[in-house]
Amino acid sequence: MATPSGWRRDGNLPNELTSFVGRAELLTTLRKRLQEPETRLVTLTGIGGVGKSRTALRIAHLVRSHFKDGVWFADLARLQDAGMVRHTITSALGIADQSARPESDTLTEWVGERDMLLIIDTCEHLIEACSCLVDELLGRAPNLRILTTSRRSMQLPYEQVVNVPPLAVPGDDLDESLFSNESVQLFTARAEAVLPDFTLDKHAIGPVAELCRRLDGIPLAIELAAVRMRALSVEQILGLLADRFSLLAGASRTALPRHQTLRAAIGWSHELCEPAERLLWARLSVFAGDFELDAARYVCSGDNLPSEAIVDLTASLVEKSILLTDGTAAGHRYRLIDTLRQYGEEWLKKLGETNHIRMKHRDYYLQLAERGEHAWSGPQQVYWFTRTRLEQNNLRAAINYCLSTPDEAKTALNLLSSLWFMWVACGFSREGKLYLERALTASSEPSKERCKALWVMSYVCSQQGDTDSAIKYAEQCSNEAMQVGDSASVILATKMLGTAASIQGDLQKATALLGVAIEFHRGGGELNPGLLPAIVELSFVLTAQNEATEAEQLLQDCLNVCLQRGELWLRSHVYWALAEAQLKSGRLTEATANAREGLRIKLRFHDVIGTLMCLEVMARIAVTEEQAMRAARLHGASEGNWRLFGLPLFGSPFFEDGHKQGVEECKRLLGDKAYKTHLQEGSRLSLEEATALALDDGVTPGPFRG
Repeated sequence: MATPSGWRRDGNLPNELTSFVGRAELLTTLRKRLQEPETRLVTLTGIGGVGKSRTALRIAHLVRSHFKDGVWFADLARLQDAGMVRHTITSALGIADQSARPESDTLTEWVGERDMLLIIDTCEHLIEACSCLVDELLGRAPNLRILTTSRRSMQLPYEQVVNVPPLAVPGDDLDESLFSNESVQLFTARAEAVLPDFTLDKHAIGPVAELCRRLDGIPLAIELAAVRMRALSVEQILGLLADRFSLLAGASRTALPRHQTLRAAIGWSHELCEPAERLLWARLSVFAGDFELDAARYVCSGDNLPSEAIVDLTASLVEKSILLTDGTAAGHRYRLIDTLRQYGEEWLKKLGETNHIRMKHRDYYLQLAERGEHAWSGPQQVYWFTRTRLEQNNLRAAINYCLSTPDEAKTALNLLSSLWFMWVACGFSREGKLYLERALTASSEPSKERCKALWVMSYVCSQQGDTDSAIKYAEQCSNEAMQVGDSASVILATKMLGTAASIQGDLQKATALLGVAIEFHRGGGELNPGLLPAIVELSFVLTAQNEATEAEQLLQDCLNVCLQRGELWLRSHVYWALAEAQLKSGRLTEATANAREGLRIKLRFHDVIGTLMCLEVMARIAVTEEQAMRAARLHGASEGNWRLFGLPLFGSPFFEDGHKQGVEECKRLLGDKAYKTHLQEGSRLSLEEATALALDDGVTPGPFRG
């Protein structure tokens, strides 16, 4: 798996899945614009299906070497909530800031002085939010350039708008050979992909040239026609399209506007599908982003579409290039490109099925969230981490459906609280808090569903270092849980209060509350987020009170449970806490080994906060071993990355005291000037580079999961 994008410097560009044909002059213009010092914002405009996104991706790959800090890509096609534009771009950049500070600070600070190109794809439906954000970013990040794609411009005074026209068609240039025309070349490339024996010879060139003329050089229309070469000749395709166009144009011979040409081509592709394929196309339009075959079977089967037919129908839509497919480590995934998805949405609405299919989509992802929650503490934890990240767009769509639909407030609470592991363990605490706030506001009456959401909210706030809010939500949970007779939530609220107390440095209170939570959880089947985190948190509270031996005993018991169950995420926290206890008792070799083991596991979960905590303890180990230069670099790396990913050390005096002692000892060993030099060296390290420094033990780190 690739390194999580926010840990890298080189960007996150998607691969180019098809060849790029033509547009040499346009690419030259774009390359020149993007390299001019005065150009900060370029917007590619044009009709749907003309190739704006594909052109942006091509030029991005061509110029990526010119941007020291990479080219970054954020796709807004599936986003409907203008309030989530900033968050979606932040997430696309891999910025897993888990603090409670304003998100605007997070994004602008991350971009900072970086020499980078940001591509924001498909902005037209969110144009005002995008325009405001672009203006803010360019005003605060001097080396940033932005390339957007949109059917409308941003209306910013410094914006350079470049229109993406259709491809040149035969006859545009009277001196050009038909064989070298770019529309003809695109048709030929796509036809050869589906029919390897296809040859563009003197017999075929005439009908192909006429077909490209009739399709106005619109790439998506040409590609939809080319895929029909599996079953039809060029002449047959041309004849069928001519019939379709005559219906749209009426009796007159006036040319169709280009947007109608595309619609005609899509409509023709739609008509050539079997009725069951058309129905599946419409129902698949509810998916946001890509999806698995099992999801399609559940969501789309029903009236006139039996579940057992979905596999063959999906394969047929792939063959017709209606669906795109992509193989991942988790299996094949499918998606509709945006223009075809919108067409499917229209048909779903005409069929009167929109709400019913969206409800089935919601049900599927609610069940997925519940399955992930129940399996989280077992041997499939890495699978569920990967799966929930892959399904992020569909989970957002399900959440938004609940939040925007009357009588769905409790379902929203269920869905959001079942995803506690995604918010807390997978680096999405900021997003979880945004959604939980909305859901709790929409459902204010005490209920078991609300109680669970309240303790999850408390957990998320503690993760962000916002202990005042964590206490508020935990106390609210406890009070309401007693009203509705929810004893499990009372215990979990107690645990969350203990967590907040430990971060605040109130060790006596934390010991009492966490001890109560552990006693009530012992013997129960629930490991996370009740028993195991409480044990880890109590152990470092004991370590802080010079009871390292008792802390180690607790942690060894916890480690044994993790090993028996195949649990990894909490196990990484155990190794970190063991390192803390062993450092306290002077067993540096064991402390180092456990800190590194915890760090290796954290790489698999994109656990940036956990990674930074491991870097902290390794810096203090290095100080104790009098490896002062290494410790100073780790301090610099830790401090620099804390600013990007969260509130440094949760703002906790409990953690800050140890850090300050390590810094003072390091300065004593090196001197202030040398310490500052090595600190600055470390501050320039990305999280990936800092992790490599910490793991400098001859063992290659395991794969990053992100």
